[in-house]
Formats: sequence, C-alpha cells, structure tokens
Amino acid sequence: MSGTGPGQCPPLCAADVERLAAAGLPAEVWDFVAGGSGDESTQAANRAALDRLRLLPRILSGTGEPDPSGSLLGGPVAMPAVVAPMAYQRLLHPDGELAAARAAARAQVPYVICTLSSFTLEEIAAVGGTRWFQLYWLRDRGRLLDLVRRAEAAGCEALVVTVDVPVMGRRLRDMRNGFALPASVTAANFGAEPLPATHTRLAGASAVATHTGLAFEPALGWADLAWLRENTTLPLVLKGVLDPRDAARAAELGAAAVVVSNHGGRQFPGAVASVTALPPVVDAVAGRCSVLLDSGVRSGTDVLRALACGADGVMYGRPVLWGLAVDGEAGVALVLDLLRTELREALLLSGCPDLAAARELTAVFG
Repeated sequence: MSGTGPGQCPPLCAADVERLAAAGLPAEVWDFVAGGSGDESTQAANRAALDRLRLLPRILSGTGEPDPSGSLLGGPVAMPAVVAPMAYQRLLHPDGELAAARAAARAQVPYVICTLSSFTLEEIAAVGGTRWFQLYWLRDRGRLLDLVRRAEAAGCEALVVTVDVPVMGRRLRDMRNGFALPASVTAANFGAEPLPATHTRLAGASAVATHTGLAFEPALGWADLAWLRENTTLPLVLKGVLDPRDAARAAELGAAAVVVSNHGGRQFPGAVASVTALPPVVDAVAGRCSVLLDSGVRSGTDVLRALACGADGVMYGRPVLWGLAVDGEAGVALVLDLLRTELREALLLSGCPDLAAARELTAVFG
C-alpha cells in the first residue's frame, strides 16, 4: 500500500489508514471528509457511545471457524456491512466511486451509489456487484423521478432515501475554508456541465452547501415517501432515522429497512449517538423491516456491538474514504478486508459461530 515504506508495518486497523489519509490529503479536502456540523460533539458522541458499549462474551461454544456471512434485503453478503453513500469520491482519488465500487464487489458487500457521485450512476453500476442507489429529495420532482428510473434501469436493488438533510448542516470547517469543488470534480448525475454553485469560492461559506440548498427540497414529508413508494418497485431504505416513532411509521409505510444514523455527526449537532438510538428503534419496528446502524462504525467489534443491539448490519463510511485516499481500489479493499477479519475474530472471541449467535449476546452500556 502506498504511504508505507520498506520495513514499515502495513496498516493493521482503520485508524492506521486514517492517519495515512490525513497525512496525504490537502488540508481542506481532509476537513471536508473528517468534519462534522457545529461543534462536532455529535460526531464525538458516536465514538464515545460505541466505546462505552460492552458485550458479555460466551464461553465453551465449540466455535472454531465463525461464519460472518449473511444476507441484507434478501441478498447474500460476505459480512453484514454496506458501503455507505458518500459524495464526490473523486476528491480522494481519480478513480473515485469506480474504485470503491470495485472493491465492494470483490468484498461481496453492497455499495450505495450517491446522488452526488462524481461518476454517473450508470458508470458506477457497470462495475458490477450489488448496488443500491441513495436518493436526496430534489426540489425538481421530475429530475428526482428520472434518477429513480435510471437507478432501476442500471440494476440497483434498493433506493436509500436520505431523510435527515432538509438543508445541509453548518459544517464549520468547510465554511472557514471557503470550500469549493475543483473543476475536475462534478455532480455527475446532474449532467455534463459543472454546476457553478459547487465551484465558486465564497469567504465563510461552503459551495457544496450552497448547491444543496438550491437543489434539495427542505419540506420533505411522509406524503412524499408514500408517493415514491407508489412510483417504484424497488425496496425503500430510509437513512437518518433516530426516533423510534419515526421508525415505526417507516415500517408502516412499507420500508424494507431503516438506517439508524445521525449522518456521521454532519447534520443536527445536538443529535443522540446513533448506537444509543438503536435498541429503541429495533423494538419499535418489531421485525417489520430490517435495521442498519450508521455513524461511527470503525471496526469488526463495532459490527458485533451493532448486531448485539439488534441491528441486521451496518453502513461503513469514512474508513472507505480513507482507504480510497491512500491507495484507490486497493486501499478500499484493505479496509473492507480488515473489517471482515476483525469481525471474524470478534465472533470467535465472543463465542459466536455465526451472526444469529451474535444477536443473542448481551450488550451493556457502561
């Protein structure tokens, strides 16, 4: 892997890859990836809550070779993880989303194509593997429906509707940097021409936030989700659910899954840590839909923690970007391989032969 020299130890965990990415990226790009909203306290809370969550391992289970494979939304996966939707991945590497999607396909986990991807959804879907498409709700409903039809035609197997971004949160790092996209990085799904708002630097403002403010519909409501349900046969996944009342309503709407997420600490800065919200959401949906955990997941032990709290799997976000920044497709492949290796070891050490046993572990918030 690039970033390591002769005699140096290769990355052994996601934090090692993070350090390499931070050292190699331009400061303002690193801030775009690493930053959260407001005082970034929600981002810190995600890690603190996961670190407080302790498990009671079982003993004498006879487990020798645990099996981390399973299924998500009815499709097989090598581990219960999904590569989360993340925008503008060409900021990290010239191959961007194509490299990350190839690595996800090799790892046999779903890859979620972002509305704000820097390659078109068709180009990314052509890589193969299991593809889901993430949908931001646009003011222009005709353009939104066009994206849905394109995702269907490209073979995407689910629609992941992000429901916690009526507006982009105040990401102070980006505002202080006057962050704007370079001319070489565009919102490819919006057409070949660069969008001026994303490339114009303004002191004290994020150009990405300016663009999303123009493009996104801030008044998204349950009636809009019902309309979408009537206009596609793809399973709907609602990403950004924290309150169990909203999770119950999503299940009643017919959602295939909800993603318990505070957007990695990048939206409402006073939100609860995602893993803290997870058990009440699991109780509220009562098996009517799948539940995924997003925000702060960094290791196989974190995946095990999520399973023990009732999740069916996790979304894996920033570590994928770190790997992409360090070594393109090979870097993403490394972080996904590390995650699976860590999960297998966590299963073995906790006495779990498989994912079903992991869900029977006792979790304690210390």
